[in-house]
Amino acid sequence: MKIIELESEKKDDWRWRKMIKNESDRDVQGYKVIEKEIGRSLSSKELEIIKKLEEKFPRSDFFFQVNDSEVAFHLNSLDLNAFKEYANHLIKEYELDVQTEKNIFFEIIKEIENIKSYGIKSGKRIYVDYNKEKKVQNRRSKILRRGAYFYALNNNFSEKVNELPEKFVNKIICGDSEHVLKQLPDNCIDIIFTSPPYNFGLDYDTSEDGIDWNRYFSKLFAVFKECIRVLKYGGRIIVNVQPLFSDYIPIHHIISNFFMDNKLIWKGEILWEKHNYNCKYTAWGSWKSPSNPYLKYTWEFLEIFCKGDLKKTGSRGNIDITGDEFKKWVYAKWDIAPERNMKEWGHPAMFPEELVRRVLKLFSYRKDIVLDPFNGVGTTTKVAKELGRRYVGIDISEEYCKKAEKRLEEITC
Repeated sequence: MKIIELESEKKDDWRWRKMIKNESDRDVQGYKVIEKEIGRSLSSKELEIIKKLEEKFPRSDFFFQVNDSEVAFHLNSLDLNAFKEYANHLIKEYELDVQTEKNIFFEIIKEIENIKSYGIKSGKRIYVDYNKEKKVQNRRSKILRRGAYFYALNNNFSEKVNELPEKFVNKIICGDSEHVLKQLPDNCIDIIFTSPPYNFGLDYDTSEDGIDWNRYFSKLFAVFKECIRVLKYGGRIIVNVQPLFSDYIPIHHIISNFFMDNKLIWKGEILWEKHNYNCKYTAWGSWKSPSNPYLKYTWEFLEIFCKGDLKKTGSRGNIDITGDEFKKWVYAKWDIAPERNMKEWGHPAMFPEELVRRVLKLFSYRKDIVLDPFNGVGTTTKVAKELGRRYVGIDISEEYCKKAEKRLEEITC
């Protein structure tokens, strides 16, 4: 970049010398450059503001370069709030017109705010090399050599997509999920979100305390095998589950092992924090003693799996998640209150609509087909319809299926 030539009377002014000293020798690598064409030379007030900004913040964070009619802002890292606050203070101190459309500092701040990809370290936004550890040569081959999701390789999943028959689209189906799913073609579902009941295979109102867990998991995994079959290549299965603490059974680990054994890729885990502190301090444990303390859990898990590939294809026009939602929800701890209307719908274990809304917007596109094989009273299918997704809901309870249909009928969109 050619550095501005100063008038002879200004060359001895220390303020101007500070601006241009060694600019042409600076190493500009490692910076993101914001260039603004202003069509004029900067005023002495603007140059003084630049000088003070550079004195206020570390030189390694940013620096300016100035041409006859152009300003280049070289950005590496920044405490954006502190920068904005100090810049606004200087603008007022030097009485720059804050309404001027060509206020160069407002223009630069606006450009910085539009940068959506950055890292965070010690309160600063890091704009350069924040993901350097990922950008290595031959990254893909190195990942394969060290065995990225090694358990899911050689899966033999077909990438051919099949259409879901129309008779199943946007339907609530009463029946045994394993048997119903066998009627669906391979690779026809985009996303599966469900929460399996703990008394699966028994009546919902059973009072049986000693469930045969081998029978439970045998039946559950028969359903999940069908779910894997009907899921499209790149599709997602997300299971909301909590360990059965009273029986000391880590159901979330058992389910995760099943999907990994069946060649699905574990994408991650979300903690659903419910802030439910009603459990007793001494239940099944000891009080103020290491003999047998009972651990209190106020959260549940969402285990997330992908079939064949971590990337799911879809049209950009069918993305409905906002930037703010995306930034908040990719942090894998969601504070969502439990469902409060379970009595109204007569179901003992409903998850809240907000949980479904986040899952579907973060992991699926509009018009995708959503399946819940344990649909209950239809929270998944209700939210799917509200968000412009197609859906299939299956449940063995005729009563619950009727309630799910009623909830769908009440949607006016």
